[in-house]
Amino acid sequence: MKKVILLLLCLLVVTGIQAKPKQTKQRAGHVLVIGIDGWGGYSLPKAHDIPNITWLMQHGCYTVKKRSVLPSSSGVNWASMFNGSCPELHGYTTWGSHTPEIPSAELNSHGVFPTIFSILRDARPDVVTGCIAEWDGIKYVVDTLSIDNYDLAIGWEMDTTLLCEMAERFIIDRKPTLMAVCWDQLDHTGHTIGHDTPEYYDKLAQLDVYVGRLLQALKTAGIYDDTVIIMTSDHGGVDKGHGGKTLLEMEHPFIIYGPGIRSGVEIIEPMMQFDTAATIAYILGLDTPRSWVGRPVLSVFE
Repeated sequence: MKKVILLLLCLLVVTGIQAKPKQTKQRAGHVLVIGIDGWGGYSLPKAHDIPNITWLMQHGCYTVKKRSVLPSSSGVNWASMFNGSCPELHGYTTWGSHTPEIPSAELNSHGVFPTIFSILRDARPDVVTGCIAEWDGIKYVVDTLSIDNYDLAIGWEMDTTLLCEMAERFIIDRKPTLMAVCWDQLDHTGHTIGHDTPEYYDKLAQLDVYVGRLLQALKTAGIYDDTVIIMTSDHGGVDKGHGGKTLLEMEHPFIIYGPGIRSGVEIIEPMMQFDTAATIAYILGLDTPRSWVGRPVLSVFE
């Protein structure tokens, strides 16, 4: 009888240990997400004059085949990128979603689906976070109440350096733990002139200059060596549009570089939009909610 009781006690202890959520260690002090709207994966082999993007690829890990959720349009994919889940769960389903068209499967303390910003805020209330964008639709999908500084580069059409300058100042002044900088200019070129055009590649080259300036801002702030940099997009495009089911519209780049990231490695395994948030959470040592379906891309880590 004593042996049976002892065995039951051991099983309870083991079960309790196994049931406890696994805590992940923090792998870097900062994450900078550089988002380029409408950046198709097809463009990287054809691009010219993008030395900063090329350097990040060569010294980090990359894929040009990360896939959008459907539809392959902006609102639903920015939501999936920052919410770590799919439209069926977070509820944002259209290009310009302001609120979930389907009730979210889970709500955080602000009454919206948990985002990477909100789970970071809940776990570490004192950290600094930021999100600066050129498209105002992003504010509806990131939970701005969980972000210290959400800002919009109003008038970027007249001054294409505006977003870059705003981001530089915030990085240098506040040294954010998590920051997203989201450009709309390439998508605008794709819609007005066309994807895979000389003007499209000229715009990508211009954005590469801004990427270099953000890297320098990290160095000026003294956090470059402790920052993981992620470059990615919401979707690609074909002709002057997107939203469909072609790979030209769905496949886009994902580049990751920084401390603890392998060098010069192409990501072979499939990757989805919602894996971005899960990978950020893994870097920052955060537990993710059950409603998230995204998985960290473990192969990029040393």
